[in-house]
Amino acid sequence: MLPASVVSAATTVPASKAAQPSDASGLAHLSQALRAPAGKDAKSSGKEPAFVPPVPETLEATGLAPSLVQQLILKKMYSKGDMLGRELSEALGLKFSLIEGIIDFFKQQRFIEAKKSLGMGNSTVLFALTDTGRNQARECLEGNQYAGLAPVPLTQYTEVVRKQRRAEGWLTPDALRQAYSKMVMTPRVLAQIGPAVSSGNSFLIYGQPGNGKTFLAEALMNIDDSCVYVPYALDCQGTIVQVFDPLYHQPIQDAEEQSVFTTGPQYDRRWVKCKRPFIVTGGELALEMLDLNYNATSKIYDAPYQLKANNGIYLIDDFGRQQCTPAEILNRWIVPMERRVDYLKFMSGGKITVPFEAFLIFSTNQNPEQLGDEAFLRRIQYKMLLRSPDAQEYATIFQRFCESKNLRHPEGLIARFIDKHYRQSKRAFRRCHPRDVLSHAIDLIHFEKLAFELTDDLMDRAFDSCFLEETGD
Repeated sequence: MLPASVVSAATTVPASKAAQPSDASGLAHLSQALRAPAGKDAKSSGKEPAFVPPVPETLEATGLAPSLVQQLILKKMYSKGDMLGRELSEALGLKFSLIEGIIDFFKQQRFIEAKKSLGMGNSTVLFALTDTGRNQARECLEGNQYAGLAPVPLTQYTEVVRKQRRAEGWLTPDALRQAYSKMVMTPRVLAQIGPAVSSGNSFLIYGQPGNGKTFLAEALMNIDDSCVYVPYALDCQGTIVQVFDPLYHQPIQDAEEQSVFTTGPQYDRRWVKCKRPFIVTGGELALEMLDLNYNATSKIYDAPYQLKANNGIYLIDDFGRQQCTPAEILNRWIVPMERRVDYLKFMSGGKITVPFEAFLIFSTNQNPEQLGDEAFLRRIQYKMLLRSPDAQEYATIFQRFCESKNLRHPEGLIARFIDKHYRQSKRAFRRCHPRDVLSHAIDLIHFEKLAFELTDDLMDRAFDSCFLEETGD
């Protein structure tokens, strides 16, 4: 760790280089922002986000302790080697003017040295660590090995997440119908889904397997194409929590960023502009995955799923089949679902309070009464039974799948198929059956080199290969 004297001297910036906002005004600004109604900060349309994190113009505006920035600079240069001043600032996600005072001080202390210059100021100087600087960097790495972009303080993260909350009335019936245009949906089902999605409160979808509960939930990704900002990492009083995850966060590059006329960053580069996250977990979910995950090697934490899903959707699929009981999951989220805040624990026993702005969707094949008692289920605000389709819905799904595959069929085949394999045997309809049976029929056509057209015999054989038959002795 750097000595306190080093921290103090390296962060003394002349008044001409930076304005010095008071701590009181910063806290007042944060308090006012947290009380502001959702969606009121800026208007957005299409893919434009409701709020853009402003570029910090001073080191104080980043909200980070100067010592943390110093350590990041040393660790970054230790891992990357020689770097131009502007490359270093880009690697930190900060303007060069914010770190120039630290760079000057490091040169005075012989932590770094200038190897060559393009003659356009410190931003074009190629810097290298000295032996003293490498020793300092190794000491910093003993604390933790994080050497990514500068993190975002928890207070600033909370402020931005609140501002990115969807505004009331953001969802319209037309947008909902468009999102489900590829599914056969009745007006009744859409009327049940709409208020739940618009409110952003928790939602339980239950019903028999094969009726499209997961597909219904995943189609919600198509409703809102607006963007949000996700931080690479959080600074929680010196402890680093990694938030950005390329598995769940899809970055979006603006057209102006690609333009040669861009004069500088349009937003705080410690954040990534992404599509609203959509995260799915199933039977693999364990209770410990809903808390901070400590990496003993890097000495940093990885954020849990619900934190990564903030301002987006978190689907818990096959609810009731996780490695923990439904009661344990609901117990874990009773307070977050009601108060929109979550409490996460560090290895040391300390806790932090984080915003809980993920739209929770629970999908299950089980009877809700088997998942928990009335008090538990009451915590989930919206519930919907996704019923099995009737014969007309089944025929429509069948017809649409054939059209999507350009698969011809003679008139009356669908009606004969339904009568023989469902009505006579009193088999229940499922929304997945047309896709499954027709996929088997196509496989038979390809294997036997048949004409790309359905027949009654082909459908019988495809049906038999999809379902179990009673075994004899």
